[in-house]
Amino acid sequence: MTAKNFINKVSNSRKDFIEEFFGLLKRKKIKFCVIGGLAVNVYAEPVVSLDVDVAVVSEKIDDLTELLKKKFKVKTFEHSVNIAADYSDVRIQIQTDKRYQEYIKSARVKRVLGYGVPVAKIEDVLKGKIWVYGDKTRRPSKRQKDLADIMRLLEAEPSLISLLPESLQRKIKKL
Repeated sequence: MTAKNFINKVSNSRKDFIEEFFGLLKRKKIKFCVIGGLAVNVYAEPVVSLDVDVAVVSEKIDDLTELLKKKFKVKTFEHSVNIAADYSDVRIQIQTDKRYQEYIKSARVKRVLGYGVPVAKIEDVLKGKIWVYGDKTRRPSKRQKDLADIMRLLEAEPSLISLLPESLQRKIKKL
């Protein structure tokens, strides 16, 4: 079974929603990169997730959102555009926080669930995880997952610990 077959089976997808989304970005020549937990999976021991987080070049977000509305369910929030399809349990989130824009420039194409797509570099993925872990407005369960993702990245690349704030370094060293 291929990685694409696996994720489509796990997500109850009758069509390849991820391929459709990435294909649209590529056809429209919209620069983007994978971030979040799926990007962590590229660099560390993977875990199954139905979430696909991406950063899209900011000047294309509005046009892209209008295109997506013609084909998918789209909900716009303060820091994200969430996309869903009736035929898949996959959840795609375009993160609109401006801090992610710099990630797109240094992203490199890697294999993600069988798709060749730009992925944020490991240092940027870690930086993003530190940001969201530090967001006290997020649900505790989400923050715990973010901490686990930080730990997975550090296990894969221990030298990254120097990028963590000292308080988080101390917390991790106690674990």
